[in-house]
Amino acid sequence: MSDHEKDESNGEEQSFADLLESYSPGKKEELQVGDKVKGEIISIGKESVFVDTGAKTDGVVDTEELLDDKGEMHFTEGDELELYVVSVTEHEIRLSKALSGVGGISVLREAFEAGVPVEGKVRELCKGGFRVEIMHRKAFCPAGQIDVRYAENPDEYVGKEYLFLITQFEEQGKNIVVSRREHLDRELKKAREEFLKNTSVGSDLEGKVTKLLPFGVFIEVFPGIEGMVHVSELSWSRVEKPEDVVAVGDLLKVKLIGIDRDEGSGQIKIGLSVKGLTEDPWETVSQRFHEGDEATGIVRRCARFGAFVEIAPGIEGLVHISEMSYRQRVLQPEDMVQPGDTVHVIVKEIDAEGRKISLSMRDVEGDPWMEVEEKYHPGQSLMGRLDKKEQFGYFIVLEPGITGLLPKSKIRQSFEPASVEKLKEGDAIPVIIEEIRPGARQITLAVGNSQDEQAWQSFSQDAAKPLGTLAEKLQKALDKRKKNT
Repeated sequence: MSDHEKDESNGEEQSFADLLESYSPGKKEELQVGDKVKGEIISIGKESVFVDTGAKTDGVVDTEELLDDKGEMHFTEGDELELYVVSVTEHEIRLSKALSGVGGISVLREAFEAGVPVEGKVRELCKGGFRVEIMHRKAFCPAGQIDVRYAENPDEYVGKEYLFLITQFEEQGKNIVVSRREHLDRELKKAREEFLKNTSVGSDLEGKVTKLLPFGVFIEVFPGIEGMVHVSELSWSRVEKPEDVVAVGDLLKVKLIGIDRDEGSGQIKIGLSVKGLTEDPWETVSQRFHEGDEATGIVRRCARFGAFVEIAPGIEGLVHISEMSYRQRVLQPEDMVQPGDTVHVIVKEIDAEGRKISLSMRDVEGDPWMEVEEKYHPGQSLMGRLDKKEQFGYFIVLEPGITGLLPKSKIRQSFEPASVEKLKEGDAIPVIIEEIRPGARQITLAVGNSQDEQAWQSFSQDAAKPLGTLAEKLQKALDKRKKNT
């Protein structure tokens, strides 16, 4: 092969090598100062960490920048970093979390235009904000831009170093305004996205209560991310007001039960639950309670038809108004109980699937009709009290829970029907038991000793006196009649 042919061959080989070197699949165009890059750690040295930037030249970041507050390194080879390009030379790409140190006006302008964070030290307080030194130049940070929240104690920021974004760069660097808040918001947005990416329905979280409203509680589960616990999700027990169980500032463990993303506005609604962390008490209600069991509960609320009593956390049963008492006529639940009262009940029926339990208060006190045949008999004379007047007769209470009927026909047959008809509800009246039907819970009465004029005269004269006095009068009259006969 001639020298000319050799030269052509070497030229082709060189050109091909140059092309091969210039074409590397996946390699980026040359990076610029201010670019944000993601790359894997290639190696970790004592002073420098080398990062694959995706360009032909690897990036270098000072090892010190990656140490934590205790001076410990938590990264290993293969971990991914996100850094800014702070300088580019023929042999090296310098990377950093932010621009720092000494730099000219051009570097600050590049940081302003590229949105690269710069390291600054808060030197002093001034009117409306703080004096901040960045790369040996003075800058101003408005008070509302020093943090994501209102700075209640501005003095605590003085003397500390933070990362800032340059938000205003004028007069060749003589007027520089910076914001730490914008930098934090940008970093938080990235962290929030990562949080939401790694969080799903069913996740257990912890957060701080930030706000109480009648319908629920707002909890911050991540900086800048709030979710709501509806009042019905605070506890298996009924909660009327959120402030009854939590307060602003409380730390709560919660379960994520829903995420609703609005693609249009970008807003995210997060549903949380406190009770979701524990077992539904209705799942085991049939194991804990059985029909006929006695229980103690707290009256949670009253309705027109009865009272709801909580016999275990999250387990409420209904005491129907008809199950409140054998011994008195109950027109409304409040005649017997008030919310917050402790009552004794008996479980009558359990419907676990329907989440319903029927309870009875009157079964605890006992049914007085069970002993009615032992205490009463036909022909017995006693004093009663008028409970209610009806067209067909009067209902007479013999004792709490035992009421008999005095038919109108019996009133007409009495010695002084006019005196009986003048009686008012609550007045005492002498009666005689004519018939007892325990199974039907019925007692038929007649007006007491309708043939004893003296007894009735006593009754008519003293009808306004207490029941005990009337009974004594009647009994004395009856005893006198027996002696005379």
